[in-house]
Amino acid sequence: MRLRSLGVALAAAAALIALPTTHPPAAAAEPPLSQGKSATASSEENAGTAAAKGVDGDTGTRWSSAATDDQWFQVDLGGTASVTQVVLNWEAAYGKDYKVQISKDGSAWTDLKSVTGSDGGVDTLDVSGQGRYVRMLGVHRATPWGYSLWEFQVFGSTGGTQPACGSANAAQGRPATASSTENAGTPASAAFDGNTGTRWSSQASDPQWLQVDLGAAKDLCKVDLDWEAAYGKNFQIQASADGQSWNTLKSVTGATGGTASYDVSGSGRYVRILGTARGTGYGYSLWEVAVHTGGTGTPPIEGGGDLGPNVIVVDPSTPNLQQKFDDVFKQQESSQFGTGRYQFLLKPGTYNGINAQIGFYTSISGLGLNPDDTRINGDVTVDAGWFNGNATQNFWRSAENLAIRPSNGDDRWAVAQAAPFRRIHVQGGLNLAPNGYGWASGGYIADSKIDGTVGPYSQQQWYTRDSSVGGWTNGVWNMTFSGVQGAPATNFDSGPYTTLDTTPVSREKPFLYLDGSTYKVFVPAKRTNARVVSWPANAGTALPLDQFYVVKPGATATTINAALAQGLNLLFTPGVYHLDRTIDVTRANTVVLGLGLATLIPDNGVDAMHVADVDGVKLAGFLIDAGPVNSDTLLRIGDPGAGADHSANPTSMQDVFVRIGGAGPGLATNSVVVNSNNVIIDHTWLWRADHGSGVGWDANRADYGLRVNGNDVLATGLFVEHFNKYDVYWSGERGRTIFFQNEKAYDAPNAAAITHDGIVGYAAYKVADTVGSHEAWGLGSYCNYTSDPLIVQAHGFQVPTTAGIRMHDLLVISLGGKGQYAHVVNSTGAATSGTDTVPSKVTSFP
Repeated sequence: MRLRSLGVALAAAAALIALPTTHPPAAAAEPPLSQGKSATASSEENAGTAAAKGVDGDTGTRWSSAATDDQWFQVDLGGTASVTQVVLNWEAAYGKDYKVQISKDGSAWTDLKSVTGSDGGVDTLDVSGQGRYVRMLGVHRATPWGYSLWEFQVFGSTGGTQPACGSANAAQGRPATASSTENAGTPASAAFDGNTGTRWSSQASDPQWLQVDLGAAKDLCKVDLDWEAAYGKNFQIQASADGQSWNTLKSVTGATGGTASYDVSGSGRYVRILGTARGTGYGYSLWEVAVHTGGTGTPPIEGGGDLGPNVIVVDPSTPNLQQKFDDVFKQQESSQFGTGRYQFLLKPGTYNGINAQIGFYTSISGLGLNPDDTRINGDVTVDAGWFNGNATQNFWRSAENLAIRPSNGDDRWAVAQAAPFRRIHVQGGLNLAPNGYGWASGGYIADSKIDGTVGPYSQQQWYTRDSSVGGWTNGVWNMTFSGVQGAPATNFDSGPYTTLDTTPVSREKPFLYLDGSTYKVFVPAKRTNARVVSWPANAGTALPLDQFYVVKPGATATTINAALAQGLNLLFTPGVYHLDRTIDVTRANTVVLGLGLATLIPDNGVDAMHVADVDGVKLAGFLIDAGPVNSDTLLRIGDPGAGADHSANPTSMQDVFVRIGGAGPGLATNSVVVNSNNVIIDHTWLWRADHGSGVGWDANRADYGLRVNGNDVLATGLFVEHFNKYDVYWSGERGRTIFFQNEKAYDAPNAAAITHDGIVGYAAYKVADTVGSHEAWGLGSYCNYTSDPLIVQAHGFQVPTTAGIRMHDLLVISLGGKGQYAHVVNSTGAATSGTDTVPSKVTSFP
C-alpha cells in the first residue's frame, strides 16, 4: 500500500508516546486459547504485519489491514471451545465500531459482542459462546488507516463430552418417496408416519429403495428399521446432500428382519434404504423407519442461506439505486489490484434512468430466468476515463442476464480481457471502444442478442459465440465468430474476420436466478452445432440454493472440502479466499460458481483446485491468484493419466481466470492442466502479469499457461499471455480451439533466456510433435519485448506437419517494433518488421 506521509507518520508516532511502552495481556488466569493458532485476515498491510502476528503472544508485533472499513481478523482455535472472554489490544489504528463473532465452521457466524464507539487501547469483552473460529469484523475505523492489533486473545475452555445421539425421530412426518409401491395402501409416507400399523411395501423385484427428506442437512448417528414379514436381507443405508449423489453409511448383509438399530456416522439431508436382495419372494416392506441425529458433535454444513456482505440485491423500488452503483464504482473504478469484490443482483422488473458503471471486480446480473425479465432503460457502462482513455487494462468485471435499452441508442462496453458479456439483450447498438477511441484489447460476447450494430472500432481482437447481431462495423486484427447470426463473412486473407457457422459443442455458464422468492442456480444443457442464443427455450436443470454451500469471506478450505464431501455444490460469494489446502472436487456434476470475481489464493505452495476425472463438473466465474510460494498447478482438471469418455456430459470451465503476480508476488509452474477428455474451456484469461506488484522475469515466474493432455478438448475464447515458456502446450488428440489471443512475455531479458532446442523463443501455441489430429481457427500472437527489443522470435505457432493438423487464420504482430517474428507458424509465413504493427498472416497450414 502507499506509504503514509511524513507528517501523518510523525503524528502517529506522537500518539504512540501516550501508550505504554509494553502492552500487557489481559489479566486472565488461563493462557489464551488463541495463542500460536492459525490466523487469517481479509488483508495485510505488508509482510511485516501478517495475521499470525496478532496471535503470537508478542506484544511488540502486530497485524494490520488495508485502509478500508470492511476488514476482518480470524483465528482457528483448532477445535470447538467454550469462549468466555475476548481481549483486543489495539495499536493506534484501532476499530471504532466492530463485532466479535464465533463460528463452528468458519462460514456461518454468530455475534458474541457488538462494540460501538471504542476508544482503542485494550478492549476486554466478556462473552459466551461455543465454536472453533473467532473473529473481529470491522465496521468503522477510527483513523484513516486500517485496523491494527498487537494481540487478539481468546479465553475459555476446550474439551468436554460430545452430545449423545438424540432420541427424537427426525424423519417422522417428513416427505418420502420410493422406487415403487405395492399398491395405494402401502405408500412411502406410511413408513414415516409414526404409526406401526401402517407400512410401505414395494414391488417384488430387486433393487428397490425408500427415501426421506429431512428438510435440511443433519448430523446422522442412528437408523432404526422395523420390518414387516417381507424384509430386506441385503441392503445399504445411505445419505445425500441433494438426493442425487449418495454416500453409503452402512452396508448390511444376511439380515433376518424384525426390528434392528444401526449406528451410523455421516451427514445429509436425504436418507435412503437401498435394498439389493430380498429375504422373501415378496417385495420390501417396512412398518417404520426412524432417523436419529446429533451424535458426532460435528454438525453438517448447511446449504443455502444469505449471500453475504458483498452481494447487493436490488429491485426497481430500491431507494437511491443510482447512488449504490455510483458508490461501488467510485471505489472500484481504478482498483486494479485491490481486494474489493462486488456483485449486483437485479430482481426482475423495469429499471428506468439507470447508468450502472462497472469497475474492477464488479459484476451485474439479472435475477430472471430470461434476460428480458430484467429490463434496464438506461446503460451498463465500461469506459476508460481512469486510464486516460486507454481501455487495454479494463480487466475482471462482467455483465449477465439482462436486457438493456441504451439511453442514447448504443451501450458502451469498452473492456479488455476477463470481462465477459453474457446472456444480454441489447435493444440498440453496442460500442466496444472507449470514449475517444483509445486503445482497447478485448473481448468476449456469448449467448447475447444485439438488435443494433456492434462497433468494435479500436478493439484489437474479439470473440463472439452463439449470438445474434444486427451488424458489425469493423475489426482491427482478429475478429472471430462461431454460431453468430449476422456475423460478417470470413475475409482473413484481406481483413480481420474468421466466421464459423456453428459452435461444435457449447454449454452456457450456470447462473443464479429467482424462482418466485427462492434462489436457484440454472445449469444450461450441452448443445452441439449451436447457433444463436440458448434462451428462452432454456434447456437445462434448476438446482435449489440449499444444494449449495454458500461460501463467504473467512471460510476455510477444510470447510469447503467438507461441504463438497457432503455432496453440496459451491457458490463463492464475492471476496478473497486464502487456501491452506487444495479444494478437491470429486463428485460428478458438481457446480462451482463464483459471484463478483471471487478470488482464490493458494498459500504455502498448495494447488488451488483439483477436479477428479468425473462427468459434468461445471466451474464458472472465479479468479485464481497465485500465492508467493510456488504452486505446481493452480487448476487441474482430471487426474494424471485420466482416460474416461465424457463426451455425453463434459466438464466445463467458463469465465475462470488465472493471475500470476500483479496483485503481489505469485509463482506457479502451470496455470491450468487439463487431463480429462472432452473438457470445454469457454472463455479464460491466463495471465502472467506484465505490470503491478511482484513482477519480473523470475519474481512471478510461471512456465506454462495451459497444458492440455486430454483428448477431444475444445477451447472457445482462449486468452493466454506472458508465460516464461509455452503459453499453450497441447498434447491431447483431436483438440480444437476457436479464437486465441496471446502476447509473449515482455520481460524476457534476452534471446538466450528463451532459446531452446536451437529455437529462439517458445511458441505461443505449441501442439506436441506426437499429436496426429488438431484444428484451430482465428489465432493471434503479439510480441512486445521491452527488455530486449532486438529479440527475433522464430515463430508464433509450432505444430506437427501431418495430414490431421489443420490451422486456419493465424497472425503474428510486432507491437511497435519491440522484437520481431521470423515466421508465423513453424517456418511458414513472412517475418514481421518495422514499427507499424502490421500483421503477418497465414490463412491455412499446412
